[in-house]
Amino acid sequence: MPHIALGNDASGIISLFAYRPETARPLSELAEVLLRGPSTLGRGERELIASYVSALNDCEFCTTSHAAFAAAQLPEGIALVDQVRADLESAPIPAKLKALLRVAGAVQRSGRDVRPEDVAAARAEGATDVEVHDTVLIAAAFCMFNRYVDGLGTTLPDDTAEYAASADAIVSGGYLAILGHPEA
Repeated sequence: MPHIALGNDASGIISLFAYRPETARPLSELAEVLLRGPSTLGRGERELIASYVSALNDCEFCTTSHAAFAAAQLPEGIALVDQVRADLESAPIPAKLKALLRVAGAVQRSGRDVRPEDVAAARAEGATDVEVHDTVLIAAAFCMFNRYVDGLGTTLPDDTAEYAASADAIVSGGYLAILGHPEA
């Protein structure tokens, strides 16, 4: 049960967006830019970073949502997402993505845990400065999103099929469209 009366039956961050639409738009715009905007990292890869950080933060709603969003955009689907979350080091992903996920994990612990060696390791695997920047920002933003969702005690969907339906909506229309906003 949410910690405050949200006045709607939606789950997770959607319930918070319905409660405070004036904060929903800028937060959705941030997600749109980070996870769907132009990037040399694929949309599925960026969603994987979001799900990975959310899992480290133990935020079930965001972990499951972004796992579904990643799976819908990665050829290997949910099996790969589950492998990454279970054991990053043995997951069959490119070395660059693995290095970036290590950076994201360091951000999740504390921004100060990101060491020059972590960035150098990502660069050694071909990561650009923009990719490192975006990974850090995705990780930091998802720490905020996770704490927002869990800090207000939002509920989970009654039917897990809602995650797949949300994935379809996000993949086809983006983060602003799912809230009924036109794309920026």
